[in-house]
Amino acid sequence: MGSGSLACTVKEGVKLYFYNIRAAHVERARHHAIELALIDALSQGIPAKDAAKQAQIEGAKAAKLATRQAKRIIGPIISSGWDFFEAIYYGGTITEGFLRGTGTLVGTYSGGFLGEQRLGRLGYLMGSTLGSWVGGRIGLMVYDVVNGVHFLLQFVQTGESKVYEESQAIEDSYVYETPTYESSEPYEGSPFR
Repeated sequence: MGSGSLACTVKEGVKLYFYNIRAAHVERARHHAIELALIDALSQGIPAKDAAKQAQIEGAKAAKLATRQAKRIIGPIISSGWDFFEAIYYGGTITEGFLRGTGTLVGTYSGGFLGEQRLGRLGYLMGSTLGSWVGGRIGLMVYDVVNGVHFLLQFVQTGESKVYEESQAIEDSYVYETPTYESSEPYEGSPFR
């Protein structure tokens, strides 16, 4: 197992851990709402069977609200941050890490959202994992394209400056210098005095 596979395994494990925290939060909110609804219904004198139905409805509403509040928040942020620091750790630039992390964030959110619509909780897990991987790769592709365009711009600018320098050298070679004339007086050591 390479270091990249190990890092990916740890990242997915962290993401699963936080998804389970989210699920526990939703269940806690559901049970709390059921307890409050049962206490309220029984204090109003509603029969136990009807109170239990009403409490289940209130629990489902509370779970839905808690899911909306906590849905797709922690896991994608952890994945994004992990990819950012992983890119920098393996010798990448801040820009590469930022683009990879952003791609991972968008991919995890969108993949998880689409997966959960189709397959529920398991679909969210599969969709966010696949979206995280694809988003990170797209972020790296964007980085490569930006880096390539930057290289081309530098190449064109360097080529233009070389052409300019060569044209200046050619123009300078055509400039005639006025010769320096010697004085009409003979040199002291000259035999032609």
